[in-house]
Amino acid sequence: MATSPNFKEGQSIYRPPRFSGQYYGWWKTRMHDFIMVEDSALWDVICDGPFVPTKTSGDPAVTVPKTIKEFNDLDRKAIEKNFRAKKILVCGIGPDEYNRISACQSAKEIWEALQTAHEGTTQVKQSKIDMLNTEYELFRMKDDESIQDMHTRFTSIINELHSLGEIIPWNKLVRKILSVLPSSWESKVNAIT
Repeated sequence: MATSPNFKEGQSIYRPPRFSGQYYGWWKTRMHDFIMVEDSALWDVICDGPFVPTKTSGDPAVTVPKTIKEFNDLDRKAIEKNFRAKKILVCGIGPDEYNRISACQSAKEIWEALQTAHEGTTQVKQSKIDMLNTEYELFRMKDDESIQDMHTRFTSIINELHSLGEIIPWNKLVRKILSVLPSSWESKVNAIT
Protein backbone atom coordinates (compact mmCIF):
# COMPACT_ATOMS: atom_id res chain seq x y z
CA MET A 1 0.00 0.00 0.00
CA ALA A 2 1.49 3.33 -1.05
CA THR A 3 1.63 6.19 1.43
CA SER A 4 0.21 9.57 0.69
CA PRO A 5 2.69 12.00 -0.93
CA ASN A 6 1.72 14.54 1.77
CA PHE A 7 2.67 12.18 4.60
CA LYS A 8 5.70 13.66 6.32
CA GLU A 9 7.91 12.31 9.07
CA GLY A 10 6.33 12.91 12.45
CA GLN A 11 2.80 13.50 11.18
CA SER A 12 1.37 10.63 13.18
CA ILE A 13 -0.45 10.26 16.47
CA TYR A 14 1.88 7.38 17.30
CA ARG A 15 5.21 9.12 16.62
CA PRO A 16 6.48 12.32 18.17
CA PRO A 17 6.46 15.45 16.00
CA ARG A 18 9.70 15.78 14.04
CA PHE A 19 11.96 18.82 14.52
CA SER A 20 14.45 19.59 11.79
CA GLY A 21 15.73 22.90 13.16
CA GLN A 22 12.98 25.15 11.80
CA TYR A 23 9.78 26.38 13.46
CA TYR A 24 10.83 25.56 16.99
CA GLY A 25 7.76 27.19 18.59
CA TRP A 26 5.45 25.06 16.46
CA TRP A 27 7.37 21.87 17.34
CA LYS A 28 7.60 22.77 21.04
CA THR A 29 3.83 23.11 21.38
CA ARG A 30 3.16 19.91 19.47
CA MET A 31 5.79 17.97 21.45
CA HIS A 32 4.35 19.19 24.75
CA ASP A 33 0.90 17.96 23.73
CA PHE A 34 2.27 14.64 22.46
CA ILE A 35 4.10 14.01 25.75
CA MET A 36 1.08 14.98 27.86
CA VAL A 37 -1.06 12.47 25.98
CA GLU A 38 1.56 9.74 26.40
CA ASP A 39 1.94 10.27 30.15
CA SER A 40 1.65 13.60 31.97
CA ALA A 41 4.26 12.41 34.50
CA LEU A 42 6.80 12.51 31.66
CA TRP A 43 6.23 16.24 31.35
CA ASP A 44 6.94 16.58 35.08
CA VAL A 45 10.28 14.83 34.51
CA ILE A 46 11.11 17.26 31.70
CA CYS A 47 10.23 20.26 33.87
CA ASP A 48 11.61 19.09 37.21
CA GLY A 49 14.41 16.72 36.25
CA PRO A 50 14.82 12.98 36.78
CA PHE A 51 13.85 11.13 39.93
CA VAL A 52 16.82 10.23 42.14
CA PRO A 53 16.10 7.44 44.65
CA THR A 54 17.34 8.39 48.10
CA LYS A 55 17.59 6.89 51.55
CA THR A 56 18.29 8.29 55.00
CA SER A 57 21.28 7.01 56.86
CA GLY A 58 23.68 7.93 59.63
CA ASP A 59 23.32 9.84 62.83
CA PRO A 60 22.23 12.59 62.41
CA ALA A 61 20.00 11.37 59.61
CA VAL A 62 21.22 12.47 56.18
CA THR A 63 19.52 11.86 52.86
CA VAL A 64 21.84 10.22 50.33
CA PRO A 65 21.29 8.68 46.88
CA LYS A 66 20.70 4.93 46.81
CA THR A 67 23.08 2.64 44.96
CA ILE A 68 21.68 0.73 41.99
CA LYS A 69 21.60 -2.47 44.07
CA GLU A 70 19.34 -0.74 46.61
CA PHE A 71 16.69 0.26 44.07
CA ASN A 72 13.24 -1.25 44.57
CA ASP A 73 10.57 -1.67 41.89
CA LEU A 74 9.04 1.76 42.58
CA ASP A 75 12.46 3.41 42.22
CA ARG A 76 13.05 1.65 38.91
CA LYS A 77 9.60 2.68 37.61
CA ALA A 78 10.25 6.31 38.56
CA ILE A 79 13.71 6.27 36.93
CA GLU A 80 12.21 4.83 33.74
CA LYS A 81 10.15 8.02 33.32
CA ASN A 82 13.31 10.01 32.52
CA PHE A 83 14.36 7.46 29.91
CA ARG A 84 10.89 7.38 28.33
CA ALA A 85 10.87 11.17 28.13
CA LYS A 86 14.41 11.18 26.66
CA LYS A 87 13.38 8.57 24.08
CA ILE A 88 10.40 10.63 22.93
CA LEU A 89 12.50 13.80 22.65
CA VAL A 90 15.33 12.07 20.80
CA CYS A 91 12.89 10.35 18.42
CA GLY A 92 11.41 13.77 17.65
CA ILE A 93 14.59 15.44 16.42
CA GLY A 94 16.78 15.13 13.35
CA PRO A 95 20.51 14.33 13.22
CA ASP A 96 21.64 17.98 13.36
CA GLU A 97 19.61 18.62 16.48
CA TYR A 98 20.79 15.33 17.98
CA ASN A 99 24.39 16.59 17.83
CA ARG A 100 23.29 19.54 19.94
CA ILE A 101 21.88 17.33 22.73
CA SER A 102 23.90 14.11 22.50
CA ALA A 103 25.79 14.77 25.76
CA CYS A 104 22.64 15.47 27.78
CA GLN A 105 21.91 12.96 30.54
CA SER A 106 18.30 13.82 31.30
CA ALA A 107 15.15 14.80 29.45
CA LYS A 108 15.24 18.13 31.30
CA GLU A 109 18.75 18.85 29.97
CA ILE A 110 17.64 17.97 26.42
CA TRP A 111 14.60 20.25 26.60
CA GLU A 112 16.62 23.13 28.05
CA ALA A 113 19.42 22.71 25.48
CA LEU A 114 16.92 22.86 22.61
CA GLN A 115 15.10 25.78 24.20
CA THR A 116 18.30 27.77 24.69
CA ALA A 117 19.50 26.98 21.16
CA HIS A 118 16.26 28.04 19.48
CA GLU A 119 14.77 30.64 21.82
CA GLY A 120 18.02 31.91 23.26
CA THR A 121 18.84 32.82 26.82
CA THR A 122 16.34 34.70 28.96
CA GLN A 123 17.79 37.98 27.69
CA VAL A 124 17.57 36.94 24.02
CA LYS A 125 14.05 35.59 24.58
CA GLN A 126 12.98 38.92 26.10
CA SER A 127 14.47 40.75 23.13
CA LYS A 128 12.44 38.55 20.77
CA ILE A 129 9.31 39.23 22.82
CA ASP A 130 9.97 42.99 22.70
CA MET A 131 10.53 42.86 18.93
CA LEU A 132 7.33 40.88 18.37
CA ASN A 133 5.35 43.21 20.67
CA THR A 134 6.56 46.15 18.58
CA GLU A 135 5.55 44.28 15.42
CA TYR A 136 2.15 43.63 17.01
CA GLU A 137 1.67 47.28 18.02
CA LEU A 138 2.66 48.55 14.55
CA PHE A 139 0.64 45.90 12.71
CA ARG A 140 -1.47 47.26 9.85
CA MET A 141 -3.31 45.70 6.92
CA LYS A 142 -1.43 46.35 3.67
CA ASP A 143 -3.25 48.05 0.80
CA ASP A 144 -2.97 45.12 -1.60
CA GLU A 145 -3.51 42.43 1.04
CA SER A 146 -6.48 40.11 1.36
CA ILE A 147 -8.16 39.62 4.72
CA GLN A 148 -6.88 36.01 4.79
CA ASP A 149 -3.27 37.07 4.17
CA MET A 150 -3.53 39.77 6.81
CA HIS A 151 -4.97 37.31 9.31
CA THR A 152 -2.20 34.79 8.53
CA ARG A 153 0.48 37.43 9.19
CA PHE A 154 -1.25 38.50 12.40
CA THR A 155 -1.66 34.93 13.62
CA SER A 156 2.01 34.24 12.95
CA ILE A 157 3.03 37.11 15.24
CA ILE A 158 0.61 36.03 17.97
CA ASN A 159 1.71 32.39 17.79
CA GLU A 160 5.39 33.35 18.07
CA LEU A 161 4.58 35.49 21.11
CA HIS A 162 2.59 32.62 22.61
CA SER A 163 5.45 30.14 22.08
CA LEU A 164 7.75 32.54 23.97
CA GLY A 165 5.29 32.70 26.87
CA GLU A 166 3.71 36.07 26.06
CA ILE A 167 -0.06 35.62 25.91
CA ILE A 168 -2.30 38.42 24.70
CA PRO A 169 -5.95 38.21 25.82
CA TRP A 170 -8.45 37.18 23.15
CA ASN A 171 -10.56 40.36 23.43
CA LYS A 172 -7.45 42.51 22.88
CA LEU A 173 -6.59 40.51 19.74
CA VAL A 174 -10.10 40.98 18.33
CA ARG A 175 -9.97 44.73 18.99
CA LYS A 176 -6.56 44.92 17.29
CA ILE A 177 -7.83 43.12 14.17
CA LEU A 178 -10.89 45.39 14.00
CA SER A 179 -8.72 48.50 14.38
CA VAL A 180 -6.35 47.62 11.50
CA LEU A 181 -9.03 46.98 8.90
CA PRO A 182 -9.27 49.62 6.14
CA SER A 183 -12.16 52.09 5.93
CA SER A 184 -13.91 49.91 3.33
CA TRP A 185 -14.59 47.50 6.21
CA GLU A 186 -16.05 50.22 8.47
CA SER A 187 -19.68 49.03 8.25
CA LYS A 188 -18.66 45.46 9.14
CA VAL A 189 -16.47 46.66 12.02
CA ASN A 190 -19.38 48.73 13.37
CA ALA A 191 -21.72 45.74 13.12
CA ILE A 192 -19.26 43.50 14.97
CA THR A 193 -18.56 46.13 17.61
